[in-house]
Amino acid sequence: MFEAVEHMLEEHSELEGRLALPETHADARLAKQLNRRYAELSSIITAWRTWQGLGDDVEAARELAGEDPTFAEEADRLEVARAESEERLRRLLVPRDPGEDKDAILEIKSGEGGEESALFAGDLLRMYSRFAERAGWAVEVIDSADSDLGGYKSVTVAVKARGNPEPGQAPFARLRFEGGVHRVQRVPVTESQGRVHTSAAGVLVLAEAEQVDVTVDENDLRIDVFRSSGPGGQSVNTTDSAVRITHLPSGIVVSCQNEKSQLQNKEQALRILRSRLLAAAQEEADAAAGEARRSQVRTVDRSERIRTYNYPENRISDHRTGYKAYNLDQVLDGDLGPVLDSCAETDMAARLAALEA
Repeated sequence: MFEAVEHMLEEHSELEGRLALPETHADARLAKQLNRRYAELSSIITAWRTWQGLGDDVEAARELAGEDPTFAEEADRLEVARAESEERLRRLLVPRDPGEDKDAILEIKSGEGGEESALFAGDLLRMYSRFAERAGWAVEVIDSADSDLGGYKSVTVAVKARGNPEPGQAPFARLRFEGGVHRVQRVPVTESQGRVHTSAAGVLVLAEAEQVDVTVDENDLRIDVFRSSGPGGQSVNTTDSAVRITHLPSGIVVSCQNEKSQLQNKEQALRILRSRLLAAAQEEADAAAGEARRSQVRTVDRSERIRTYNYPENRISDHRTGYKAYNLDQVLDGDLGPVLDSCAETDMAARLAALEA
């Protein structure tokens, strides 16, 4: 596996040269793309050099141990450090999803449970927003449909990193396992008898596509405008500013109504459309390669849950990884890292096992 690093050294050197050229930075998208790849390769090469250096140190310590027994202990310590370094390098070399270094688009929809489900969708948005805040990311609401009690029937947000995150730390890389049905067990605000109810909300996570990732032919689009369904009396209700885009070849339909103008809503809808097309293309490529891609649940059926949020017990349980903790209040306040780590570790273990099979 480590032989691949030799080719990466050449690519790393080539990228370094390209990033030094003024014309590279004249194209902001290209510069960002090259910087991301350069950062990824830098992490791998640094880990590889550390692993090599520790190998030399172990060999030297073993030789010196023949003359001075105290070096035997140092050699043992270095062996442990080298094994840890090797494991880190192996993980960095595992093939990653192409979109892992991208920003993310999250779509959260209420499901079974009526208003309670819509309130829970709002709680999930708050959880992701607090987590993003801790990570130093920005959250931008692209489109939303509010419920009567202050939750969301649906809400779509973009989660964007600042700068070039380390490999595996970009928004999509961290949040990609959140796609699926999230089940909540609690006493709804509408419940007068104090009984615990179960409801669900669905989450879809997409890597945000840039225009260079997906080409959308205007001739393949049907664009309809309609009146936004905001609160009564506001100007949002008086003009046909909402936009619905249908991508005819794929049948994907995206609508957006949050902005005040048709043009702004069209641009936001195209962002979502490009990301959905990128996800569809990636799924098709994975299927063609015979890979078993983890599918995200598109329906909001309580039986197809990935995670349960139990308020009476302050418990959160991930049904894919077996993760369980009794700090639900902290998780909902943005302390989502350990939950996400359990998903990433399970996925990494499966990938490593596949490479070794």
